[in-house]
Amino acid sequence: MSTYDDTRRAWDEASSKHVREYAEHLEQARTARLLPTEEKQLRPLIEDAEVLHPQSGHGLDDHALIRLGAHSVLGLDYSPTAVAAAQQRADELGAPCRYELAELPDTGRPAQSADLVYTGKGALIWMADLDAWAAEMHRLLRPGGHLFVHEGHPLVPLWAWDHDEARVREDRSYFAASHVNDTFPARGATEHQRTLAQLVMTVLGAGFELLHLAEHPDPFWMPDDENPAAAWDGRLPNAISLLARRRR
Repeated sequence: MSTYDDTRRAWDEASSKHVREYAEHLEQARTARLLPTEEKQLRPLIEDAEVLHPQSGHGLDDHALIRLGAHSVLGLDYSPTAVAAAQQRADELGAPCRYELAELPDTGRPAQSADLVYTGKGALIWMADLDAWAAEMHRLLRPGGHLFVHEGHPLVPLWAWDHDEARVREDRSYFAASHVNDTFPARGATEHQRTLAQLVMTVLGAGFELLHLAEHPDPFWMPDDENPAAAWDGRLPNAISLLARRRR
Protein backbone atom coordinates (compact mmCIF):
# COMPACT_ATOMS: atom_id res chain seq x y z
CA MET A 1 0.00 0.00 0.00
CA SER A 2 1.34 3.48 -0.88
CA THR A 3 1.82 6.31 1.61
CA TYR A 4 -1.11 8.05 -0.09
CA ASP A 5 -3.34 5.02 0.50
CA ASP A 6 -2.21 4.81 4.13
CA THR A 7 -2.98 8.50 4.64
CA ARG A 8 -6.35 8.25 2.91
CA ARG A 9 -7.32 5.26 5.04
CA ALA A 10 -6.17 7.02 8.22
CA TRP A 11 -8.33 10.07 7.46
CA ASP A 12 -11.33 7.96 6.48
CA GLU A 13 -11.14 6.28 9.88
CA ALA A 14 -10.45 9.52 11.76
CA SER A 15 -13.39 11.31 10.10
CA SER A 16 -15.81 9.15 12.07
CA LYS A 17 -14.99 11.62 14.85
CA HIS A 18 -17.17 14.16 12.99
CA VAL A 19 -20.14 11.83 13.41
CA ARG A 20 -19.45 10.87 17.02
CA GLU A 21 -19.05 14.52 18.00
CA TYR A 22 -21.80 15.88 15.75
CA ALA A 23 -23.86 17.45 18.54
CA GLU A 24 -20.79 19.12 20.05
CA HIS A 25 -19.70 20.47 16.65
CA LEU A 26 -23.21 21.73 15.98
CA GLU A 27 -23.09 23.84 19.12
CA GLN A 28 -19.59 25.09 18.30
CA ALA A 29 -20.71 26.09 14.81
CA ARG A 30 -23.36 28.43 16.27
CA THR A 31 -20.66 30.72 17.68
CA ALA A 32 -17.49 29.70 15.78
CA ARG A 33 -14.85 32.39 15.31
CA LEU A 34 -11.55 32.43 13.50
CA LEU A 35 -8.35 33.20 15.34
CA PRO A 36 -7.78 36.94 15.95
CA THR A 37 -4.86 37.04 13.51
CA GLU A 38 -7.07 35.43 10.84
CA GLU A 39 -9.88 37.90 11.40
CA LYS A 40 -7.45 40.82 11.23
CA GLN A 41 -6.19 39.78 7.79
CA LEU A 42 -9.52 38.64 6.35
CA ARG A 43 -11.97 41.26 7.60
CA PRO A 44 -11.04 43.86 4.92
CA LEU A 45 -11.40 41.23 2.15
CA ILE A 46 -14.28 38.99 3.01
CA GLU A 47 -17.42 41.13 2.80
CA ASP A 48 -19.81 39.34 0.40
CA ALA A 49 -16.97 37.11 -0.87
CA GLU A 50 -17.48 33.68 -2.40
CA VAL A 51 -15.03 31.55 -0.43
CA LEU A 52 -13.50 28.21 -1.36
CA HIS A 53 -12.19 26.07 1.51
CA PRO A 54 -10.15 23.10 0.27
CA GLN A 55 -9.61 20.33 2.83
CA SER A 56 -12.53 21.65 4.84
CA GLY A 57 -12.77 18.79 7.36
CA HIS A 58 -15.47 19.39 9.98
CA GLY A 59 -16.26 22.79 8.43
CA LEU A 60 -16.45 24.79 11.66
CA ASP A 61 -14.22 27.50 10.20
CA ASP A 62 -16.74 27.90 7.38
CA HIS A 63 -19.38 29.09 9.83
CA ALA A 64 -16.82 31.53 11.22
CA LEU A 65 -16.13 32.82 7.70
CA ILE A 66 -19.85 33.44 7.16
CA ARG A 67 -20.03 35.20 10.52
CA LEU A 68 -17.14 37.42 9.45
CA GLY A 69 -19.01 38.52 6.32
CA ALA A 70 -18.57 35.94 3.55
CA HIS A 71 -21.46 35.54 1.13
CA SER A 72 -20.97 31.76 0.83
CA VAL A 73 -18.44 29.00 1.46
CA LEU A 74 -17.79 25.90 -0.61
CA GLY A 75 -15.88 23.24 1.29
CA LEU A 76 -13.99 20.47 -0.48
CA ASP A 77 -12.78 17.29 1.19
CA TYR A 78 -11.94 13.74 0.13
CA SER A 79 -13.70 12.15 3.11
CA PRO A 80 -17.36 11.29 2.40
CA THR A 81 -17.97 11.13 6.15
CA ALA A 82 -16.59 14.64 6.73
CA VAL A 83 -18.51 16.08 3.76
CA ALA A 84 -21.81 14.52 4.85
CA ALA A 85 -21.49 15.66 8.47
CA ALA A 86 -20.49 19.21 7.49
CA GLN A 87 -23.37 19.50 5.02
CA GLN A 88 -25.90 18.21 7.55
CA ARG A 89 -24.67 20.75 10.07
CA ALA A 90 -24.86 23.64 7.57
CA ASP A 91 -28.36 22.63 6.52
CA GLU A 92 -29.51 22.36 10.11
CA LEU A 93 -28.22 25.86 10.87
CA GLY A 94 -29.36 27.38 7.58
CA ALA A 95 -25.80 28.46 6.77
CA PRO A 96 -24.83 29.29 3.14
CA CYS A 97 -22.17 26.55 3.13
CA ARG A 98 -22.10 23.54 0.87
CA TYR A 99 -19.70 20.64 0.64
CA GLU A 100 -18.41 18.46 -2.17
CA LEU A 101 -16.05 15.52 -2.51
CA ALA A 102 -12.80 16.40 -4.25
CA GLU A 103 -9.36 14.84 -4.69
CA LEU A 104 -6.88 17.68 -4.43
CA PRO A 105 -4.96 19.20 -6.04
CA ASP A 106 -7.54 18.85 -8.83
CA THR A 107 -10.88 20.24 -7.67
CA GLY A 108 -13.04 19.95 -10.77
CA ARG A 109 -14.29 23.47 -10.12
CA PRO A 110 -14.64 26.19 -12.79
CA ALA A 111 -11.79 28.62 -13.27
CA GLN A 112 -12.06 32.03 -11.60
CA SER A 113 -14.97 30.93 -9.43
CA ALA A 114 -13.83 32.22 -6.01
CA ASP A 115 -12.91 35.53 -4.44
CA LEU A 116 -11.00 33.96 -1.56
CA VAL A 117 -9.35 30.61 -0.94
CA TYR A 118 -9.11 29.85 2.77
CA THR A 119 -6.68 27.11 3.79
CA GLY A 120 -6.32 26.21 7.44
CA LYS A 121 -5.52 24.65 9.73
CA GLY A 122 -3.25 21.67 9.31
CA ALA A 123 -4.07 21.16 5.63
CA LEU A 124 -0.95 21.65 3.51
CA ILE A 125 1.04 18.96 5.31
CA TRP A 126 -1.20 16.40 3.60
CA MET A 127 -0.60 17.78 0.10
CA ALA A 128 2.03 15.72 -1.76
CA ASP A 129 2.35 18.07 -4.75
CA LEU A 130 2.44 21.62 -3.44
CA ASP A 131 3.24 23.13 -6.85
CA ALA A 132 0.10 21.59 -8.36
CA TRP A 133 -1.94 22.75 -5.37
CA ALA A 134 -0.73 26.36 -5.71
CA ALA A 135 -1.40 26.36 -9.46
CA GLU A 136 -4.95 25.08 -8.88
CA MET A 137 -5.65 27.69 -6.22
CA HIS A 138 -4.44 30.38 -8.63
CA ARG A 139 -6.71 29.00 -11.38
CA LEU A 140 -9.76 29.02 -9.10
CA LEU A 141 -9.35 32.62 -7.96
CA ARG A 142 -10.67 35.58 -9.86
CA PRO A 143 -8.02 38.16 -10.82
CA GLY A 144 -7.21 40.10 -7.68
CA GLY A 145 -8.60 37.31 -5.49
CA HIS A 146 -6.82 36.26 -2.32
CA LEU A 147 -5.23 33.12 -0.92
CA PHE A 148 -5.07 32.87 2.87
CA VAL A 149 -3.16 30.21 4.78
CA HIS A 150 -2.98 29.63 8.51
CA GLU A 151 -0.83 26.59 9.18
CA GLY A 152 1.48 24.96 11.65
CA HIS A 153 4.96 26.42 11.37
CA PRO A 154 7.27 24.17 9.31
CA LEU A 155 9.45 23.82 12.43
CA VAL A 156 6.63 22.30 14.48
CA PRO A 157 7.44 18.68 13.53
CA LEU A 158 10.78 19.15 15.29
CA TRP A 159 9.37 20.19 18.68
CA ALA A 160 9.14 17.54 21.37
CA TRP A 161 6.17 17.87 23.71
CA ASP A 162 8.12 17.60 26.94
CA HIS A 163 6.65 19.72 29.70
CA ASP A 164 9.88 20.72 31.47
CA GLU A 165 12.04 21.96 28.60
CA ALA A 166 11.70 22.76 24.90
CA ARG A 167 13.60 20.14 22.92
CA VAL A 168 14.23 19.22 19.29
CA ARG A 169 13.26 15.66 18.42
CA GLU A 170 16.21 13.49 17.44
CA ASP A 171 14.13 11.60 14.85
CA ARG A 172 13.09 14.65 12.79
CA SER A 173 14.80 17.01 10.36
CA TYR A 174 13.64 20.41 9.12
CA PHE A 175 14.81 19.44 5.64
CA ALA A 176 13.20 15.99 5.50
CA ALA A 177 10.66 15.36 2.74
CA SER A 178 8.14 13.65 5.01
CA HIS A 179 7.52 11.86 8.28
CA VAL A 180 4.87 9.57 9.73
CA ASN A 181 2.29 11.42 11.80
CA ASP A 182 2.17 10.32 15.46
CA THR A 183 -0.50 12.68 16.78
CA PHE A 184 -3.76 12.99 14.80
CA PRO A 185 -4.92 11.14 12.77
CA ALA A 186 -1.88 8.82 13.32
CA ARG A 187 -2.75 5.34 11.92
CA GLY A 188 0.24 5.52 9.53
CA ALA A 189 -0.63 8.84 7.87
CA THR A 190 2.31 10.57 6.17
CA GLU A 191 2.91 14.32 6.51
CA HIS A 192 4.78 16.19 3.76
CA GLN A 193 7.32 18.68 5.03
CA ARG A 194 8.40 21.98 3.48
CA THR A 195 10.56 24.74 4.79
CA LEU A 196 9.05 28.19 5.16
CA ALA A 197 11.12 29.31 2.16
CA GLN A 198 9.75 26.47 0.02
CA LEU A 199 6.16 27.39 0.86
CA VAL A 200 6.65 31.07 0.09
CA MET A 201 8.54 30.47 -3.15
CA THR A 202 5.89 27.99 -4.31
CA VAL A 203 3.13 30.56 -3.77
CA LEU A 204 5.11 33.27 -5.56
CA GLY A 205 5.98 30.93 -8.42
CA ALA A 206 2.29 30.15 -8.99
CA GLY A 207 1.56 33.78 -9.82
CA PHE A 208 0.69 35.32 -6.47
CA GLU A 209 1.83 38.56 -4.86
CA LEU A 210 2.74 38.17 -1.18
CA LEU A 211 0.88 40.63 1.05
CA HIS A 212 1.42 39.21 4.53
CA LEU A 213 3.64 36.64 6.21
CA ALA A 214 3.86 36.22 9.99
CA GLU A 215 5.10 33.66 12.48
CA HIS A 216 3.12 33.01 15.67
CA PRO A 217 4.11 31.46 19.01
CA ASP A 218 0.76 29.80 19.73
CA PRO A 219 -0.18 26.43 18.20
CA PHE A 220 -3.60 26.31 16.54
CA TRP A 221 -4.19 22.79 17.90
CA MET A 222 -3.28 20.94 21.07
CA PRO A 223 -4.30 17.39 21.96
CA ASP A 224 -7.21 16.94 24.33
CA ASP A 225 -6.28 16.53 28.00
CA GLU A 226 -2.65 17.33 27.30
CA ASN A 227 -0.55 19.50 29.61
CA PRO A 228 1.07 22.42 27.77
CA ALA A 229 4.42 21.55 26.26
CA ALA A 230 7.41 23.79 26.95
CA ALA A 231 7.59 24.37 23.18
CA TRP A 232 4.28 26.24 23.47
CA ASP A 233 5.44 28.77 26.08
CA GLY A 234 5.80 31.65 23.61
CA ARG A 235 9.50 31.34 22.79
CA LEU A 236 9.25 29.20 19.66
CA PRO A 237 7.28 29.56 16.41
CA ASN A 238 4.27 27.25 16.24
CA ALA A 239 2.14 28.71 13.42
CA ILE A 240 2.34 30.90 10.35
CA SER A 241 -0.16 33.06 8.49
CA LEU A 242 0.19 33.99 4.83
CA LEU A 243 -1.94 36.21 2.63
CA ALA A 244 -1.33 36.47 -1.12
CA ARG A 245 -3.16 38.05 -4.04
CA ARG A 246 -3.56 36.63 -7.51
CA ARG A 247 -1.83 38.99 -9.90
CA ARG A 248 -4.10 40.20 -12.71
